[in-house]
Amino acid sequence: MTEAYDYVIIGGGSAGCTLAARLTEDPDVTVCLLEAGGRNDSMLVRMPAGVGNLIKAKSQHNWGFWTEPEPHLDNRRLWWPRGKGLGGSSAINGMIYARGNPGDYDDWAQRGLTGWSWDSVLPYFKRLEGHHRGGDLHGSDGPLRVSAGESDTPFNKAFIEAGRQAGYPATDDFNGESQEGFGPYDLTVSNGQRWSTAAAYLSMAAGRSNLTIITDARTTRIAIDKGRATGVDYVTGKKAQAAHVVAAREVLLCAGAVQSPQILMLSGIGNPDKLQDAGVKTVHALGGVGENLQDHLDILMNWRSKDLVTAYSTTKGLRQLAVGVEYMLRGTGFGRQQFLESGAFLPSREGLSRPDIQIHAVLAIMRDHAKVQVKEDGFSLHFCQLRPESRGSIGIAGGDPFADPLIHANYLATAEDRRVMRESVRIGRDVISQAALDPYRDAELAPGPDVKTDAQIDAWIRATAETIYHPIGSCKMGTEDDPSAVVDPELRVRGIDGLRVIDASVMPTLVSSNTNAPTIMIAERAADLLKGRSLAKAA
Repeated sequence: MTEAYDYVIIGGGSAGCTLAARLTEDPDVTVCLLEAGGRNDSMLVRMPAGVGNLIKAKSQHNWGFWTEPEPHLDNRRLWWPRGKGLGGSSAINGMIYARGNPGDYDDWAQRGLTGWSWDSVLPYFKRLEGHHRGGDLHGSDGPLRVSAGESDTPFNKAFIEAGRQAGYPATDDFNGESQEGFGPYDLTVSNGQRWSTAAAYLSMAAGRSNLTIITDARTTRIAIDKGRATGVDYVTGKKAQAAHVVAAREVLLCAGAVQSPQILMLSGIGNPDKLQDAGVKTVHALGGVGENLQDHLDILMNWRSKDLVTAYSTTKGLRQLAVGVEYMLRGTGFGRQQFLESGAFLPSREGLSRPDIQIHAVLAIMRDHAKVQVKEDGFSLHFCQLRPESRGSIGIAGGDPFADPLIHANYLATAEDRRVMRESVRIGRDVISQAALDPYRDAELAPGPDVKTDAQIDAWIRATAETIYHPIGSCKMGTEDDPSAVVDPELRVRGIDGLRVIDASVMPTLVSSNTNAPTIMIAERAADLLKGRSLAKAA
């Protein structure tokens, strides 16, 4: 017998878990949450120090995608980790809590996206937060617990002071009155445990009879009948048994910026020419599906350190086992840390309205998503360009729902994008050369002192740059007169009743920060839209 629910949610990630919990607050509403992965309840997920192992390899927790050859990055195929299992990418990410710059959301409102200005979205950020800070800009009793880092390393204070010595401001709250400057990050960590959306939201909804969670359920198609989404086809179990679930009210697609457009295209929704090339029959022509892809490209500068306890010295040899055992038995020790507790938001040039460079300072020598193990103490600076001009796309090669999507990120397609990344190297060298880091700084390892000219820096960037895991935009939100829009400001798919996309793919442009908190905010607001209410102002 086919099961029927009011809402069927595809994807139990950052948005899907949020929606499942919020919608089932009404006991008269039934929800089915379909998640292709597992429950994600292993110690590796719970332990913040496990992040390196989660990111670097394809696994039960990580889809482990690759891009197509990138034309502006020496035709390299880049590794794209994406979270798999309950919590989605919030179960494998670096646990940074950053909301973006108010100007990001005001730009959305300027595009005609009613209800998405900063004043409109701030109440939803506050509603989701169980924040360690007080004040008018933070929420204190929301399900997503946000904490300060607990490392006692001198490196973070020295790094922030080095930024001040280099002429930049300092800030004690990147989500406060001013984003710009050097300061400490807030973390989605609670009492030494990763606080994914599964931990935050599904735990809140545990035991509700009106919520059904089906894991290991791979969506193959959204069923469309006479212009309306009526349910979802999926397969489950080791034998990939086919099943179908009916959505009496709506299907809510929350599979993320890579897989939401993939599922739409597999369902016959997209550009007819591209669907025809893939051998998929067009059900509804919608040219913007899979277009407008954006991501934060990242470069990693490395330095050898002296007189610092880093991730390497705490986990080398048998110490790694000891860290895991201590955490498992007592919940104490270095397992509670992700070794990334400070950073910066900076402008690459004068005249910008808000920062366009973000720094993540890591107390480890990071190479290639932690795939390369560097056996010495040191530290790294991640630099990413926050608002790139380059645009890519997501596609499908055929109608096989088990085939990986085609990812064309198209990084560094413009001169401005290349300039910002090049300027990041200069900023990094200037900051690390400051006196505050004299006790801890040793040799520059990457790009290395021989990389000096613009041409040499550009070549190093092309050879080494990677994603910092923030893809968005592939099911763009837009107004009625925007031919590239996939969803309207209420996240309804154009031309299809009973179907919304609710995840990072709907962002029209990248926010100036990590993308996990904004994705949860989008889901919080979407839950209210579905309930017919709103905390948002009109603009």
